[in-house]
Amino acid sequence: MKLNKMNQNNQLNSAEMGKLWAVYMGNTMAVCVLRYFHKHTEDENIKKVVVNALHLSEKIVKGAKDLFIQTNFPIPAGYTEEDVNLDAPRLFSDEFYLHYLKYTSKAGMSIYSIAIPIMNRKDVRDFFIKTFQSTVKLTLDINEVLETKGILTKPPNIPTPEKVDFVKQQNFLNGFFGDIRSLHALEIAHLYDNMENNAASKTLLIGFSQVAQIEKVKEFFLRGKKITMKHLKASSEQLNKNDLPSPPLLDNLVTTSTHPPFSDKLMLWHKIDMFSMKIRTYANDLSLNGRRDLGGMYAKFLMDIGLYVEDGANIMIDHGWMEQPPKAADREDLAKK
Repeated sequence: MKLNKMNQNNQLNSAEMGKLWAVYMGNTMAVCVLRYFHKHTEDENIKKVVVNALHLSEKIVKGAKDLFIQTNFPIPAGYTEEDVNLDAPRLFSDEFYLHYLKYTSKAGMSIYSIAIPIMNRKDVRDFFIKTFQSTVKLTLDINEVLETKGILTKPPNIPTPEKVDFVKQQNFLNGFFGDIRSLHALEIAHLYDNMENNAASKTLLIGFSQVAQIEKVKEFFLRGKKITMKHLKASSEQLNKNDLPSPPLLDNLVTTSTHPPFSDKLMLWHKIDMFSMKIRTYANDLSLNGRRDLGGMYAKFLMDIGLYVEDGANIMIDHGWMEQPPKAADREDLAKK
């Protein structure tokens, strides 16, 4: 008990600082977005999901803030009511809110699940466990509403194997030349999941490009739309070569509004954050892939995303918008003082 009490009084370590900082930034942004979505939701079933997501983000922000206060950690600026205009006209249809929440919930679960095993403090670890569990519940609710409305996309069916089999030849890895095997289940699953994420991402980029006020930010969103469409086409081709269907695009779920509901700062950070999550997703897909052509495709995707995120970060820095994460001491700089 004494050891636990002592640990509670210790300052946050680097992993705890970093993960709590990222979660606070992401969820202050989510609160702004979801408050606007809630203002424009008409369907009662969808509104219930949006409200649950909003309450969860508010709870996460409060939990992280409480931990910052307990450990004398400066509370990040994050995103506030100044970054959202609740009176702006509707930018997306109700249906998009479900696809958006599924997309962002998957990203959230990835962050929370990775954080849990590297948290040393019990209070911080418990915070991430509860946050992860609540996000899983939200995702299940989202899928239930999507299925009820007949708009839940499902990965394609493939034949059930008749028996256990083993790979007997190196051509299992072929992709560019020679005898190329059909896609296996893990490859299909991740191609489909990526396309589902990118469809939601493209829709968000279309909406953001319509309402961005700064020309350089608008151009950034339009470039992101082109990159996302290129990735969608490449992934779709891989599925179609095996006579497998692709998930539908969601472009029609954007209205014609050009009035900004969010600040350019928030929208730019949102897309940098979500494209950064694509790096993790593509790297995971690459690790589970068994064909050289798919490996090459994901490597190109990663290059596209890496350059795009860097350019977005430069725009944030140029405008003084990029909040700095906690960092290690610069010993050389300290030695000069």
